[in-house]
Amino acid sequence: MQRFGEILKNRHQYARDWKAKTGGKVLGYFEPYMPEEVAYAAGLLPVRLLSEHEPDDISDRHMYGNCACSRDIINQVAKGRYDYLEGLCYAEACQWMRNAFASSLRYMKSPYNHYVFVPDYVDGPRSPVFMRSELASFKKSLEEWTGKTITDESLDHAIDVYNTNRRLMRQIYELRRAENPPLSGTEAMEMVLASQVMDKEEQNHLLKEMLEELPERGTQNNTGVRLMLVGSPASDSELERLIESLGATVVIDELCTGSAYFWNEVIPQKDRLMAIALRYLDKPHCALKDNNYRRRPAHIRQLLEAYNAHGVIISKQIYCHNHGADVPMVWTTLRERYVPFHYLERDTRLPVGETLTRIEAFINVLQGERVA
Repeated sequence: MQRFGEILKNRHQYARDWKAKTGGKVLGYFEPYMPEEVAYAAGLLPVRLLSEHEPDDISDRHMYGNCACSRDIINQVAKGRYDYLEGLCYAEACQWMRNAFASSLRYMKSPYNHYVFVPDYVDGPRSPVFMRSELASFKKSLEEWTGKTITDESLDHAIDVYNTNRRLMRQIYELRRAENPPLSGTEAMEMVLASQVMDKEEQNHLLKEMLEELPERGTQNNTGVRLMLVGSPASDSELERLIESLGATVVIDELCTGSAYFWNEVIPQKDRLMAIALRYLDKPHCALKDNNYRRRPAHIRQLLEAYNAHGVIISKQIYCHNHGADVPMVWTTLRERYVPFHYLERDTRLPVGETLTRIEAFINVLQGERVA
């Protein structure tokens, strides 16, 4: 179980070791809409750029007032933390990450960069055809850069590896529905985040071992209040760790860096690129995409019921305007079901004392209601 936390903590060294072992190239990306299967089929290691909790002395000159996550990524890139990347890819989802992509190119003299346009109107009748054309353009650019032809066979292999990865993580998430889950929310988040920075085939072996070990591991002594996380993406498991240090358990999340990253699979078809395109258009979407107000409320309700969450923490990074605009929809969804929730606006670069106090107060309220 600790292996994923170690890989996440030492992700830069992991990528360097992978390069030394395989001789392959590492492609950095910013958003979960980046079609990883296509990059993997080209023999690349897709690595998501994640933020740290560090003082920021560089990003202000690029984008003052943007979210801490995007600003910190620029800070890291400028300091050379991602000097092992040979390329960068951005798939359209968030304007702040788009700015981070553009600013990162000033510091990284990478031989390759590509922009994948993902339609905001994901349910539109022309969106699949448009998305497929974007994947075809991405595929062609990778072939020109790597000098390697991406065959149907290599795409089939990549789809199988990624579908297996999603299926295994989904099975592990299902274990969290138990009255006393065999793994914590912290461990679950580290597992998903690690999958975004490591070789999927290697992780698949570890996930299979994890599935064998968890039933024998036993359950936590006291699950306490069962909570669900909704809101801005996470680059680490710090929020889960804070919550669970107070005696509660995060049993499910609805984050683009969490469950939404792996929730649905590619449905194979003869046209591999179309199959991949449909998967990314049909995934649980972030706050920017059009179908949030069509599908997302039902998805949130489904997760609440399936995982028996007693309450919800809506975590929004300060200056995350997309999720700020999304909050009224989430509030309405929860109020319709009389689900207690706490709105938590955070700056991940600041001390956690206030955050800890507010979470503790919310947990105490829920504990009092359950006793009453």
